[in-house]
This record gives sequence, structure tokens and C-alpha cells, in this order.
Amino acid sequence: MTDVATIVPDSEHKGLVGRLPPKWRGFALLARFDRPIGWWLLFWPGAWAIGLAGGAIARWDMLVWFLIGSIAMRGAGCVFNDIVDRKLDAQVERTRSRPLPSGDVSLKAAWAWLVTLSLIGLVVLLQLRPLAQLIALASLALVAAYPFMKRITWWPQAWLGMVFSWAAPVAWAEVATRGVWLPLAFLYAGSIAWVVGYDTIYALQDIEDDALVGVKSSARALGRRVRPGVAAFYAVALSCWGAALWQVFADPLALLALLPAAAHLGWQVMTLVPGDGANALARFRSNRTAGLLVFLACLTVGTAASF
Repeated sequence: MTDVATIVPDSEHKGLVGRLPPKWRGFALLARFDRPIGWWLLFWPGAWAIGLAGGAIARWDMLVWFLIGSIAMRGAGCVFNDIVDRKLDAQVERTRSRPLPSGDVSLKAAWAWLVTLSLIGLVVLLQLRPLAQLIALASLALVAAYPFMKRITWWPQAWLGMVFSWAAPVAWAEVATRGVWLPLAFLYAGSIAWVVGYDTIYALQDIEDDALVGVKSSARALGRRVRPGVAAFYAVALSCWGAALWQVFADPLALLALLPAAAHLGWQVMTLVPGDGANALARFRSNRTAGLLVFLACLTVGTAASF
């Protein structure tokens, strides 16, 4: 069994994982339960849509269900990704200690774990309206294709953006009552740009290993232009979010609600050191705060518009 000290560097809870029974530890690592940043990033776009639609108070239960669904489906996505990438992971220093390439979890057990997590996601799915259910199910094609994108395109982060932002249209279909979809379109587009930005930062950790094994990424595509590239994607994200808020509440004060998020994203870019893996990881993780700040903006504007 892999020693806890050798768990991949971006594990946030080595102590907690280390206290799990050895037979369970590999499954927790396979679903990335030691790294909650992933499910927060998956959760926030859905929370934004609920807040902007004015349902954060009346439909607070949906925030809980979306968080549970984010944890389960992010775990399922990671398991599927590791099943597909197990041979590539064995060649990359940061990922060779993952449960599948290290042998801590068998391929058969990984498939069983994937089914279990998917069933939890199904429970969440059944809490939604039919239209929201259909939109949620449509994401499965995007999720299934994602692990192969890094072999096809230099911009797999754009595909990841569509996947990790999908909670927004699901939540909007569940909560919005006005039959207006343009705010969602801007919210979703902004989320995709945000994901491309933060996952480019994340990919900086693997840029050398990716080059050796032939894995493509936006970080490699941008090269020395990583910082201005991330800044551009964050600027697009903020512009789209501003347009989404304006569609709901056409008042300059609505745009001011995004200032904290803008300041935080600006800090990420200004302090990013592309050659420092620890620096990149810290900036990537800080996007859970960025997501919270955008949620507060959507909550403020959505609540104001509903009165």
C-alpha cells in the first residue's frame, strides 16, 4: 500500500487519509476525497445559477443537493479519468503513485467504485425537475470524452470548462422561473473561461512531464505567455459574468458586486510564478475563494432582482 507521505503533492489531507483503513484509503484517493478543491470548483457554477435566479433562499435545499452531487460526480469523473489514463499516469512523476498505476486498487474494483459513486449521483438527479434531469444527463457525453482530449487538442482545458461548468444550466433549469436563458448563457460562457484560466495554472505543475510523454495542455500551448494568457481568460470570464448580472438587474451597482472577485483573480495573475509548482498549486486552489466571491455577487444581484 502506498505510504501516505508519497501521496501526490496536491493532496490536502494526508493525515485524514492516512487514518483510513488501508483497504479504504486507495478508494478515497481514487475519488480525490483528499482534495476537496475539485468538488468546490464543480459546485460553484451551479450555486451561481441558483443565486442569480433568485433561488438561494427559497431553494436552499438545492444548494445542498448540488454540493452532494458535486462530491459524488467529481469523484466518479476522477475514477473514470484514472481508469483511462492509468498508463500515462504511471509515466508522470506527480501521478505515478495514484491508486491504479501503483496497484493499490485493481481495475475491477475501480469500475465498481465508479458505479457506486454514479448511483449516489443518481439519487441527486432524482431530486430535480425533468428538464433539469435531461440537461444533467447530457453532460455524460462530455465527461466520457474529456480524458481523451489531452491526446487530441492543445486546449483540453476548454473541454474541461464545459464539463466543470455544466452545473450552471442544470441549476438554472431547476430554479429559474422567468423562462429567460440569456443570463445563463453569459454565466456559462464566463465559467468556461474561468476554468480554462485556473486549469492552465494547474497544468503548470506537469508541463515538463507532459512534454516528455506527449500530453497536450493550454500551459504548453501558451508557453512563455502563460500569465497574459490566464489574464485574458479571466478578463473574458469577468466580462461574461458582468453581462449575466446586467441581464438580471440592469444597474451599475450590480457590476460592483463583481469587484471582489475581479481583485482576487487579478491577484492570482500578478503573483503567479510559472516555474514554481507550489506557487501554481496555491493559486489554483485559491479559486475556491474566487468561486465564493462570484457566488456572493450572484446572490446579491439575484436577491435584489427578485424584490
